[in-house]
Amino acid sequence: MKRILSILSILVLVLSACASAAPSNPNLILATTTSTQDSGLLDVLIPLFETESGYTVQTVAVGSGQAMKMGEEGNADVLLVHAPASELTFMENGFGKDRALVMHNDFIVIGPQTDPVGIKGKPVIDALKLISGGNGTFISRGDDSGTHKAELVLWKKADYDPKAAAPAWYLESGQGMGATLTIASEKSAYTLTDRATYLANKANLQLEILVEGDKSLLNVYHVITVHPDKWPKVNYDGAVAFLNFMIEPSTQKLIGQFGVDKFGQPLFYPDADKTDADLGL
Repeated sequence: MKRILSILSILVLVLSACASAAPSNPNLILATTTSTQDSGLLDVLIPLFETESGYTVQTVAVGSGQAMKMGEEGNADVLLVHAPASELTFMENGFGKDRALVMHNDFIVIGPQTDPVGIKGKPVIDALKLISGGNGTFISRGDDSGTHKAELVLWKKADYDPKAAAPAWYLESGQGMGATLTIASEKSAYTLTDRATYLANKANLQLEILVEGDKSLLNVYHVITVHPDKWPKVNYDGAVAFLNFMIEPSTQKLIGQFGVDKFGQPLFYPDADKTDADLGL
């Protein structure tokens, strides 16, 4: 009888611990850039976070601009984005409470093997100037994503504004990175992409890396919690739990290993132990 009571006591303690550990609001909305989804990284990380934390994540994969718009409107709890300049504005305007550096990879310019404009191996600004000559097609995402924002900055450095000039060779997909890569491949066109999404889709594309390695092609990701003072109904506790999960050493290790077995290199490099200044931001 004493043994039965002892077992029952242990079960009560275990159930009580589980109940106390369960989130009061288990539903979490993550607005994230398409690259984290299209590369397959979130397919690894989200189930692990859900198992460890008890939260159920609704992932909305859009461009970084759209993700931050969701945060501004209180339609997301936490963001995973890669548009540092816009992120700082988001924070300064009081829409975000916490912001943490998570990881980086880089942007690359890809195109057909024939490379009709001859940009292979050129510095990225020189490559864009050659493309602007109109002898090839360039596919822009045109969706206010982090990649699109980075592309427009590069065009500005090249002293060219394709949106204002509206040249026939400059096309906007208005879609995520995966879909844009498919369009570029079908049209034998050039495009700017993050390396992770390109490598994850490379087998289905007739495109190769032509420009890489420029410092201006650095692609940095942060996680941001939406400010509960702006939107009291956001799941701030869940957002903080996700932020802490993304920067904890075990998750950072997984991020650094992701893609190595398949591509011989990581698709993202963990940065939680660094600062923005360390990355030159």
